Amino acid sequence: MDKKKIVESLLRRNVLVTPEMLSRMEEAPIPPSVNILFSHQESPKKRGCQDFVNYFNSRFRNVEGLLCNRPEMRNATTISRLRLVKEREVCSVIGMVNEKQVTKNGNILLKLEDQTGSIAVLVNKNKQSIFDLAKDLVYDEIVGVSGTCAGDVIFANNIILPDIPSSELRKSPEDGYAVFLSDLHVGSKKFLSDEFSRFLKWICGKSGSDEQKEIARKTKYVFIVGDLVDGVGVYPGQEEELEITDIYDQYRVCAELLSKIPSDKRIIISPGNHDSMRISEPQPAFYGEMPAPILKLDNVTAVSNPALVNIDRSADFPGIDVLMYHGYSFDYYVANVESIRTRGGYDRADLIMKFLLQRRHLAPSHSSTLYLPDSVDNLVVSRVPDIFVTGHIHKAAVSGYKHVTLISSSCWQSKTSFQEKMGHHPQPARVPVVNLNTREIKVLKFSSDQK
Repeated sequence: MDKKKIVESLLRRNVLVTPEMLSRMEEAPIPPSVNILFSHQESPKKRGCQDFVNYFNSRFRNVEGLLCNRPEMRNATTISRLRLVKEREVCSVIGMVNEKQVTKNGNILLKLEDQTGSIAVLVNKNKQSIFDLAKDLVYDEIVGVSGTCAGDVIFANNIILPDIPSSELRKSPEDGYAVFLSDLHVGSKKFLSDEFSRFLKWICGKSGSDEQKEIARKTKYVFIVGDLVDGVGVYPGQEEELEITDIYDQYRVCAELLSKIPSDKRIIISPGNHDSMRISEPQPAFYGEMPAPILKLDNVTAVSNPALVNIDRSADFPGIDVLMYHGYSFDYYVANVESIRTRGGYDRADLIMKFLLQRRHLAPSHSSTLYLPDSVDNLVVSRVPDIFVTGHIHKAAVSGYKHVTLISSSCWQSKTSFQEKMGHHPQPARVPVVNLNTREIKVLKFSSDQK
């Protein structure tokens, strides 16, 4: 209940509302509201070939449904029915990209597949807009194509992505902030303990300008999107870069750090590829003995990777949906999508996140991440979030796409030898902060060399 409703309730009960009472209400923080819309849960079971079939069929049905809502795809037919279409007649189909190649004439030839068959699609290099779009298509993504049918080939006039619709910019009626962290990597020799101590001092309201202290006081949610610890045996030679070689101790030290965050701030955590959960996605929420010290903290909510969390919901406000995904699939798209690779690669998390939202999937290519085949593909972005937050690439970035706030969290680890080989350019100790009332974003910097 907001302050206005509290006052109205008191007045109805003939309670005298004094200026002192109003002042105390103004100073008292509104308690956080966290509702988990999706966090993967499962019962252990043996999986076989049919589970992979069911998994891809589920993905196809879900994305096909999204595409069918597009006006351009309302008359889409199945590939098997194309043989009934007259020569040179306009047609529309929805299919999964099975093959992609450049012809000797410089055109792009695709092979699309649905549950009834497959067909070739030719994208002419002279149709620049769809040719550029076709260059960025990746294997296994599901798209719509409209064009002219000529036997067993469609000459493409348009390529339709499932994409997200434009939506309203939701703003909470109450003052409050959410801060976004990821990639703490506690246990690494390169863990930035001094910088993280500065963050903890700020979140406790003990440092910063008056404005920054006010932000800290009004912060209600702290999101940590994976890689809380550095882990053990994650990559060859990692032991040489570990300060803490026991993963139990890594989580114990991490819990000690997180315990310093004031208890009135809700901490929402999800795992990453360095954490103790399995690496295949969806990764379950933290459980078991290793992360137990963190889970014992009263203000911690653990969710899976990915997860969809609703915050700040009230009787008069539906809340703000936050899609959390660590970003393990990002490496594939930096390497294989030309428009991302040539426009900044790892330095352009915004391009990667936009690319995935346009595909309505967090890992549309089969080989872009390890995944768990289930009856439902939980990496499909079926519900459009208000905020999409990731980590993994250790690069802070803030952007927006169709009123969805895109946030790539920073990290708390200096550059490792592995990152040097991968071409990463980390920006450590930066914290994106979202004003939930205005949806404005600030990035606070906690490194001594950052102004």
